[in-house]
Amino acid sequence: MKTARAWQLGIKDMLIMSGSRQRTHLKRPIWIIVLVSLVSICLIGAYIYPPRGSAACYIFSSRDCSIYEQPIRVPTRELTDDETAAQVVIREILKTPPVHPKIPKIAFMFLTPGSLPFEKLWDKFFHGHEDRFTVYVHASSEKPAHVSRYFIGRDIRSEKVIWGKISMVDAEKRLLGHALEDPDNQHFVLLSDSCVPLHNFDYVYNYLIFTNISFIDCFQDPGPHGNGRYSDHMMPEVEIKDFRKGAQWFSMKRQHAIIVMADSLYYTKFKHYCRPGLDGRNCYADEHYLPTFFHMIDPTGIANWSVTHVDWSEGKWHPKAYRAQDISYELFRNITSIDMSYHVTSDAKKDESTLFLERSEAAMLFIREEILPGNSE
Repeated sequence: MKTARAWQLGIKDMLIMSGSRQRTHLKRPIWIIVLVSLVSICLIGAYIYPPRGSAACYIFSSRDCSIYEQPIRVPTRELTDDETAAQVVIREILKTPPVHPKIPKIAFMFLTPGSLPFEKLWDKFFHGHEDRFTVYVHASSEKPAHVSRYFIGRDIRSEKVIWGKISMVDAEKRLLGHALEDPDNQHFVLLSDSCVPLHNFDYVYNYLIFTNISFIDCFQDPGPHGNGRYSDHMMPEVEIKDFRKGAQWFSMKRQHAIIVMADSLYYTKFKHYCRPGLDGRNCYADEHYLPTFFHMIDPTGIANWSVTHVDWSEGKWHPKAYRAQDISYELFRNITSIDMSYHVTSDAKKDESTLFLERSEAAMLFIREEILPGNSE
């Protein structure tokens, strides 16, 4: 009997303990479910109603920025068949969500006449990060003699490039085409033979990969070296109010690189009607095609400034040249601390000759140096 009672008590105690455990487990999932629900609601809300400030472009895609910030452009005229087709293709590409590879890479695209004088410096920059970048070299004049393993075998089929001609844009598109063949390449940086990095690889990688905009220099120049280069032959697709100018050294995301390769309509306009000597004007496609094109198709998807620093303060046809004695810690500190984008126009009014745009979270990642004798060590 005592054994039976003990067994019954044991069973009763076990039932009570089991019941209390079940009630405890029932409470915990409720809190988890509530927490997950709140987080889900916040994420859905952020997706449907993303912030409208310009800083949101660093977190959300340019498509989201375009929807809520960019006013709908109502055509002031009937579009041609080619324009309608082009806009449909561009819209679809912009609406396509980006693919996120396990390890996204940056494509470093070098546009050079021959060998790269700073190749050893780039070798140190790339060392230890082999799975996060690719290199492409377009040498327009002579086959480069490479000294870095990261550049050996990375030359693409190249053609002659003439300064100021459409061949410069063709070379840029040729580099983009080869770089787009690698699906892991998510950002594309155009560099010259005289470009050098201003930060270490991790800084550059994080800055470019974790933003959702392209760094394309773009501004309006009302002077003779800006709008004065515009040709009425670009009508009706390209109007003078949309004509823009900017440095050619871009850094763009994959979505925009695909659009550049898909474009034929606007490229053809600049090929035929933006060239030196046309109607007494000297128009240079590499300074006007991409700034104008992206101002028209996705103005909120670009930063309007370049991450490559070029010093035009001397007012010459070429940027400021640095000699070996000019290179100092102070110079690099001044460049990396730049937080304003200065656009020098050719307007005759001196008090309006310099336009500037303030920007936040800005950085100069590269510097383009005009090489002088004794400056390539």
